[in-house]
Formats: sequence, C-alpha cells, structure tokens
Amino acid sequence: MSKQSQINHVAIIMDGNGRWAKQRLRPRVWGHIRGASVVADIVEQADDLGVQSLTLYAFSTENWSRPDGEVRLLFKLLRKFLEKEYDRIIENNIRFRVIGDTSGLPRTTLRTIENLSNKTVQNSGLKLNFAFGYGGRQEILDAANSWIKENPGKELTLEQLESGLYAPECEDVDLLIRTGGDKRISNFLLWQAAYAELFFTDVKWPDFTVGHFKEIVSRVQRRERRFGSVEVDADVNFDQVVAQAKKQKKEFNEVVSE
Repeated sequence: MSKQSQINHVAIIMDGNGRWAKQRLRPRVWGHIRGASVVADIVEQADDLGVQSLTLYAFSTENWSRPDGEVRLLFKLLRKFLEKEYDRIIENNIRFRVIGDTSGLPRTTLRTIENLSNKTVQNSGLKLNFAFGYGGRQEILDAANSWIKENPGKELTLEQLESGLYAPECEDVDLLIRTGGDKRISNFLLWQAAYAELFFTDVKWPDFTVGHFKEIVSRVQRRERRFGSVEVDADVNFDQVVAQAKKQKKEFNEVVSE
C-alpha cells in the first residue's frame, strides 16, 4: 500500500452559487446566501482533519465587474459570517486573515476583519484565509514590486519572492478544489498552486457537504505525489539495463536493415 500524502494546505474555489440559484428559478444572490451557510461546516471539518491552512476564494479582482447589488450582498455576507463565527474562530484557536485588496470594502466590514485578524494573530491552529479582492497575478506583482522598492538594484530569489506573498506562512497548496463544474483555477494562488493536486467537481458550492470534502481529501491523499522525482529501485542494476537496451537497439536496427 502506498504511503498517504499529507494534505497541509487546502484551497477552494467556491463556485456555482449563481447557477445553483438559477436552476431553482431564484435570483443569483439567493445562491450566495445559501453558499455562505456552507462555509462554517467546511472550515470545521478542515480543522478536524488536521489541515493546517485553508484558503477560500470568496471574491476575485474580476468580480468587481458584477452588478452592484450582488457585490454589496457579498460584502454583507462576509461581515455577517465573521460576526456569527467570531467567537467560534477564537475558541478553536484559528488564525484568520483576508488576503487581497480590501480597499473597496465598507468600513464596517473592514473593522470586523481587522478586529478578528488582530485578535487571532497569535493563534496556532488552522490558518483560515479568505481571498477577497484577490488576484494571483497581482499578488506576485505586489511581492516583486515590494522587493524592488526595498532592495533597488538587487536580484530577487525564489525564497525572497515567496516571503513577500500575502500569506507566506501558509506555504504551498497541496490540494486545490473547485466546485461548480468548471475546470480552471481562475487566477487563484498561481504561485502557491504550482504543485497542487487539482480536484474539480460538478457539485455546486451550495450543495457541497462535509461528506464531499472528506471524500476528496481521502482520495487525494491516496495519490502518489512525486514532485518530479521517482523512488530508486534498489533491485535494478542500471549498467545491465543500459547494456540490454543497447543490445535491443542493435537487434532492431539489424532487422530493419535486412
């Protein structure tokens, strides 16, 4: 039996809210309301499974082009979620933060985010990140520009760039899940997801359950993650393999030339 892969950082693109609502002849915003109720259960399950970091794609830089009413509702849902889960996040030793450009958020929402982030900054449990006003390309650009500004004329290393990302303590993504049926990562954690296992499901976010999440994590844990390398087979004599390959090539060439 192959050794199970450790899943430390899970990222989720919570997609399909609007389509879920339309299938039920409801406004798109109804799907967002239903989808928001799913988040707490998934956060709790990730914590129970020993996941160290969970990053949820709540609002992308491209989402600013959506109708104003829908955007305002998303702001409101974020604030209501944080207010409702405020005490539970603290009690469960969760470290909370929002990554991305939050400058367009209402002041009340920003105060709630700041209060919870400051209150949990020393917590040592699950690192819970909400990607809001987030874009993966912008994150990389911000990290590079920050380095250039502070170190003019000096070359940038991989490690230095990584340290300038929005949440460098979360490290690389092990598993990236997208609900809703689309099979793309949509500018989400481009740097961190370089070696992530990708899992796309047709289940729309409002229908996504703890059972779905557990099954996906379990299935991905059974995958062999090699990161470009392979295990050395101690029983193989490579000199013999090379000699055998040369012999077979010679025999093949002799047959072809006849």
